[in-house]
Amino acid sequence: MEITAQTAAELRLTEDEFELIKQKLGRIPNFTELCCFSAMWSEHCSYKNSIKWLKTLPREGKKMLVKAGEENAGLMDIGDGYGVVFKIESHNHPSAIEPFQGAATGVGGIHRDIFTMGARPIASLNSLRFGKLSEAKTQHLLAGVVHGIGHYGNCFGVPTVGGEIYFEECYHTNPLVNAMSVGVLKNGETVSATSGNVKGNPVFFVGSATGKDGIGGASFASANITADSAEDLPAVQVGDPFQEKKLLEACLEVIKTNALVGMQDMGAAGIICSTAEMSAKGKAGMKIYLDNVPMRQQNMKAWELLLSESQERMLMVVEKGKEEAVKRVFEKWDLPCSEIGEVTDDGMLQFFMNGVLEAAVPAEELVLGGGAPQYEREYIVPAYLDEIKKFDAALIAVPADLKKVAEQIIEIPNIASKRWVYEQYDSMVGTGSVSTNAPSDAAVVIAKPTNKALALTTDCNSRYVFADPYKGAMIAVAEAARNIVCSGGQPLGITNCLNFGNPYNPEVYYQFVNAIKGMGKPV
Repeated sequence: MEITAQTAAELRLTEDEFELIKQKLGRIPNFTELCCFSAMWSEHCSYKNSIKWLKTLPREGKKMLVKAGEENAGLMDIGDGYGVVFKIESHNHPSAIEPFQGAATGVGGIHRDIFTMGARPIASLNSLRFGKLSEAKTQHLLAGVVHGIGHYGNCFGVPTVGGEIYFEECYHTNPLVNAMSVGVLKNGETVSATSGNVKGNPVFFVGSATGKDGIGGASFASANITADSAEDLPAVQVGDPFQEKKLLEACLEVIKTNALVGMQDMGAAGIICSTAEMSAKGKAGMKIYLDNVPMRQQNMKAWELLLSESQERMLMVVEKGKEEAVKRVFEKWDLPCSEIGEVTDDGMLQFFMNGVLEAAVPAEELVLGGGAPQYEREYIVPAYLDEIKKFDAALIAVPADLKKVAEQIIEIPNIASKRWVYEQYDSMVGTGSVSTNAPSDAAVVIAKPTNKALALTTDCNSRYVFADPYKGAMIAVAEAARNIVCSGGQPLGITNCLNFGNPYNPEVYYQFVNAIKGMGKPV
């Protein structure tokens, strides 16, 4: 098969990026290698259009136990020798195509980011946006997403304790589904997503077997979504919360064996992402034998195995000589556990299939902060802001019947009670929820096994951000902080999940840049 710029374009890579790949490899990549770059250089994995601005946000603090972006989630000191791990991420495109599985696997994925660091998840939150509630499509998406969040969280055994939901016509095709997880761990027991740099240490694949679901999910998540995107249905992952519950317990138990060097969730971009990121962080490489990967479908090709985003899987690097301790734990929990490779010292990722070298790429060239391209896009003030500035509230006449207006306002879906949504979530499982029967501006959860409680919230008024991205983002941060304070808490840390349109659109990029500036403004 001849590999050309057109091949790269079909994999959502630009002609310039294809030339850069050839330069880095010193040759034309084969199809499997090009697939690896397509996934790893997607916006979803590389943040290539956003990282320069994201780095301007405050990234240090006295309570931070890991630097921002250094691990799978944020980690803050809560005292008494414990830390809180927290993160929020989106699963928008999959949820637009298959709302139940899209939302369910979003919840599963964010929990794995927490326990891959060695923390036990204790609470889940969400932030949702949909189109007009009167539309049949919105009703379908809403029902599926709420069911998916409730199903995975309820079965996995972590309470859904807070969130927000808004309806606006602009989200008709693109609903936003953001899931947050919070966990607690003992300081000093954090697991890092690294391969280490000891040559010969074995690499283990643990968790569910790999199938063809979710192939290309990372690049799909970075693409424009249209009415025809339903044809991309295979990009939607399928979750199994009961399997993830076993994986959680097995991973936390393996940590106690002291056999573990590092661990990484196989989320976006699957095996290629986890091997690349762990190797780059350890300044090492890996030899991976893909035919040793547990498969649930026959005759899977190398590129399919590398890009599959099948759920409930982890990659582990184990100290040589301690393999049996790890295998015993996963045998106990009846989960696949296969040695699929070893750490090398040359910085190369080599993937073999049935004795054939299918791909050889430098780990560092694939990842964020390494060889992945970084762009700073042009931006211009959106034309619609001129119209917004013309608005003058003083020109609106005061209605004669204010009582009738008040009754109309409380009937608006964005204002009315959301009880019909959150009652579908189990907020009591784990017996750590304090605020369920005592309404509060933020959810309050006991941080077991400490004697402390955590106040948690997700907040953003999207209309404010639309009307003024700079001030709107400031208001979002301030609102979240007020909700924590009003619930008796002390604001400790912020995690964000920024949902913006096409970065190649200068007006959209203006929204993004100014929201970042507002969010990061010193006070």
